[in-house]
Amino acid sequence: MTDVETIPGAAEQDTVIAAAQAGDESAFAVLVERYRRELHVHCYRMLGSFEEAEDLVQETFLRAWRKRESFEVGTLFRAWLYRIATNACLDAIRHSSRRVQSLSSFAEVPWLQPYPDRLLDEVAPSDAEPDAVVVARETIELAFLAAVQLLPPRQRAVLILRDVLGWSAGETASLLETTVAAANSALQRARATMQERLPPRRDEWSASKPSEEERALVQRFIDAHERADADAAIAMLRHDARITMPPQPMCFDGVEAIAALLQAGLTDPGDWRLVPTRANRQPAAASYLRAPGDSEFRAFKLDVMRVEDGLVAEVTTFGATLFPAFGLPPTL
Repeated sequence: MTDVETIPGAAEQDTVIAAAQAGDESAFAVLVERYRRELHVHCYRMLGSFEEAEDLVQETFLRAWRKRESFEVGTLFRAWLYRIATNACLDAIRHSSRRVQSLSSFAEVPWLQPYPDRLLDEVAPSDAEPDAVVVARETIELAFLAAVQLLPPRQRAVLILRDVLGWSAGETASLLETTVAAANSALQRARATMQERLPPRRDEWSASKPSEEERALVQRFIDAHERADADAAIAMLRHDARITMPPQPMCFDGVEAIAALLQAGLTDPGDWRLVPTRANRQPAAASYLRAPGDSEFRAFKLDVMRVEDGLVAEVTTFGATLFPAFGLPPTL
């Protein structure tokens, strides 16, 4: 039996593929598991939902198993899996008929979910897989994910394949079973839409580690909430800051609206405990609330921040559903 933990090199892969095609499930697991995380990130970009991306990766592996005999030895197994994953996502998008028609705020993308940085870090090039793409901030941050949801399914796929994964026009056209001209046309339309919707200065962003200034801001955010110091929390906001809470339709624009929210929620020092984390290559804080009479702080929400010029420009608040994916405990 093939060891699932073993990563085959190029010289061994054809042998493992032959075993998988003959029905060896453990050999098949060796082939596909090494791509699980990057395929999950790919499906997440297509769908905007962490949990739905997990379902689509499983669907991808199921389809790959059923089609295993159609794989041609000598071609790239990774590309073959991406083809299956992309088509699975396109089918899911069409089946749900879910598309954002306008995007004034993240509140219009109720299925949007965060992605833990600790899992994004699992996707990186190596000697065994030099084509893997480092997950850069501009291709995974929430603004990008939300804007992608505006695109028709095929434009969405073309944009991600070409501009994120670096596929050629020919490879993209082949995957989508269309012409190069049609793929290029879809890419231009997708790029135009994204340029209109994304915030400025994104070209300066990268997947680099957070700066000391950013770390300090997050710590001040945490301290203000734990002390129930609404004034200190308000002082960290840009004048045009925004808070949204997917899947809730609420959107709070500007310091005055957010101040009222903070003053109502931050009443008694010691009610909250916050833990710094990161999501979508952005700073974040996980909040735990201790209810009256309770001895424990219980998982409550996750705030993902966009920082500009040393101030908080946007906070996207999610529930505690994905705390386990972030490695966060249910209680403190």
